[in-house]
Amino acid sequence: MIEKGKIYFVSDIHLGAPALKNNRERELLFTRWLDEIKDDVAELYLMGDIFDFWYEYKKVVPRGFTRVLGRIAQLSDRGVPVHFFTGNHDVWMFDYLEEELGATVHHEEIITEINGRKFFLAHGDGLDKSDTGYLFLKRIFTNKPLQWLFSRLHPNFAFWLAHKWSASSRLSKSDIEPDFMVNQDGIYKFATDFLKTTRVDYFVMGHRHQMVCQKMEGGATFVLLGDWINTYSYGVFDGETFELKKYKG
Repeated sequence: MIEKGKIYFVSDIHLGAPALKNNRERELLFTRWLDEIKDDVAELYLMGDIFDFWYEYKKVVPRGFTRVLGRIAQLSDRGVPVHFFTGNHDVWMFDYLEEELGATVHHEEIITEINGRKFFLAHGDGLDKSDTGYLFLKRIFTNKPLQWLFSRLHPNFAFWLAHKWSASSRLSKSDIEPDFMVNQDGIYKFATDFLKTTRVDYFVMGHRHQMVCQKMEGGATFVLLGDWINTYSYGVFDGETFELKKYKG
């Protein structure tokens, strides 16, 4: 066991998704989960797409999400490290969570050691090199001059435009692919290639909206965290073992 608690991982909450009709219910369920883990959480990793859309102007951030933001601030104020990985839906996160909530924001994947185990942590977007369409979009989304131009739009129009885009996304359909085969997935292939040069004990990612906890050749464990749309799942590491669980509410 980790001396002061457990490490929790969660991804793809998609708070405020215009394609979904149960945003308030999911937010309340997520805050209830945050309340339930607060007494034994040693570190919290929010692994991307926590918000369905997030864009920070210098003086403006998206309205809403106060329950979740408040819980994150409470954990941070108590000295619990909170790590926030930007995903493809909340890539435009800059310094608000760090300055106001005390979270650490990661824009790229990281490798970190927890209780002697080496973790590769990322949202997962951009790692599948066969997804050339998304890789092109990501270059646009992360382009600094284009971000500056987008910031010149009035927030009312900019957020309306982003929500229109999101409403037509795959979230409006079922996100679970019934024929998903992890060994053929581009992120899994990335992990396999990565192990050829670097030792890792756990790959923990989101993005795919799939629940996967699978041993790889060589002993590493490959984890996809699922989501809070279909599976309401999360990962927990107690210092010895990693478990993928569903929250019952």
